Amino acid sequence: MTKGLTGMVAIVTGAGKGIGEAIARRLASEGAQVMVADLDAANAENVAASIRAEGLSAVSHQIDVSSPSQVSEMARRAEEELGKIDILVNNAGILGPAASVQDLPVEDWNRILNINLTGTFLCCQAVIKGMVERGYGRIVNMASVAGKEGNLYQAGYSASKAGVMGLTKTMGKEVAKTGVTVNCIAPALIDSDLIKEMTDSHLNTLLDKIPMGRVGKPEEIGALVSFLVTEATFCTGACFDISGGRATY
Repeated sequence: MTKGLTGMVAIVTGAGKGIGEAIARRLASEGAQVMVADLDAANAENVAASIRAEGLSAVSHQIDVSSPSQVSEMARRAEEELGKIDILVNNAGILGPAASVQDLPVEDWNRILNINLTGTFLCCQAVIKGMVERGYGRIVNMASVAGKEGNLYQAGYSASKAGVMGLTKTMGKEVAKTGVTVNCIAPALIDSDLIKEMTDSHLNTLLDKIPMGRVGKPEEIGALVSFLVTEATFCTGACFDISGGRATY
């Protein structure tokens, strides 16, 4: 593995396990100092410690991304202790309960939107000024194929991920001439804790939509993120599918 991110500082939210952990490990393997940020402090520190045990650089940070004050504190700590923020990967998110629109409690709707969409907005807002001032930055937001197609009984999740795509496109245009790129990725079914929240019938329905006939691997998400923060220098405001052929438009 080349060390193309040597000297770079990356924040990855929701990095205490699953997809976020795979992203954090990939960026660290390429030389970045990684802040492993997660709501579960123990999980975050376990991942960071494991990365450090490999001779790589990582610190942990506990955060609720839906809290403006906690997001501001995360950015402040990264700036003060690590020196700057070059890369932000907004991976933190929840699926929410499976329910029809008519049955979905507004409390669940608000919680999903607050974490998945507002949390992404808050994290972007916290780092974008410094990136623009330095003339360099890479932001990758986690969307979903659900945001394009609308998954059955996942109105909150689907709407939140559609919102992430819209936010990404707007930000990408706003900072297009500054040296900062903002992109998002839209996975289909990935082997992570989110699918453990699904019923077997729901899981099989989604799996049947994937032409490759399998779920994706977290490491495959990490590889796409790596491309977007290293090689994709002429890409901004874009959404990259990683769906095993499910999304072909």
